[in-house]
Amino acid sequence: MVAFLTSLAIDRRRLRISRSGCEPRRRVAVHAKAMQALIFDCDGVLADTERDAHRVAFNLAFEENDLNTVWSESRYGKLLEVGGGKERMTAHFNEIGWPEGYTTEESQQELVKKLHLRKTELFGKLISEGKIPLRPGVQSLADSASKKGLPIAVCSTSNEKAVAQIVTMMGPELASSIEIFAGDIVPKKKPSPDIYNLATEKLNLDPAATVVIEDSYIGLQAAKDAGMNCVVTKSTYTVDEDFARADRVVDDLDSGAVTLESLEALVGNE
Repeated sequence: MVAFLTSLAIDRRRLRISRSGCEPRRRVAVHAKAMQALIFDCDGVLADTERDAHRVAFNLAFEENDLNTVWSESRYGKLLEVGGGKERMTAHFNEIGWPEGYTTEESQQELVKKLHLRKTELFGKLISEGKIPLRPGVQSLADSASKKGLPIAVCSTSNEKAVAQIVTMMGPELASSIEIFAGDIVPKKKPSPDIYNLATEKLNLDPAATVVIEDSYIGLQAAKDAGMNCVVTKSTYTVDEDFARADRVVDDLDSGAVTLESLEALVGNE
């Protein structure tokens, strides 16, 4: 009786298959997405420049122009919530009051522009004197990406000239191959994703196959809103910021074992 019922069940199953014309489902291979590009932020990522270079250069520019303004470490840390140096100065003076004689919007913009140009020159001098090193792990990661032929770019809210000076620290050959998207090249700065969207367009990238290295909350927001993967390497002013959206968070690329292989695996797991 048991053998009869078993045979009947098998026959019914065969009948269902023959009626549907279907064969048992085969497993379909799924190919992992390949990483297309590596993008760095500049300040706080390539080098920890904010406290000991940008802030110092701003203060020297203020002093040269006889402005009674000094940005302490804590004050500058607060101002970093605003993307862009010119925007930072504007936010500061809007809050505490503009220097005497700068009462119109046009005169205020001229002052900010003049200060920022001089600040960029002073910043470049600090960099050329070798006072600010690259952060741990940056050179090796960039070298690995370059050897594999991956496009490398830098997307920053800072002045393009200042960014180029930092990029040059990686060596002339590597630096010449790195695309720079910086400064006022887009209408809205981070946390807007505009600069990463521009890089996507210009480099013909799939955002989901691109990895960004950032160090700040506003940079992380920009990268993720552009649809990119983002690894955060915390810097002097950003250790306590909210990085919940990050794919990984490390103290620095070296101690966090952030290698090209680990970034490729990050993309492949998407």
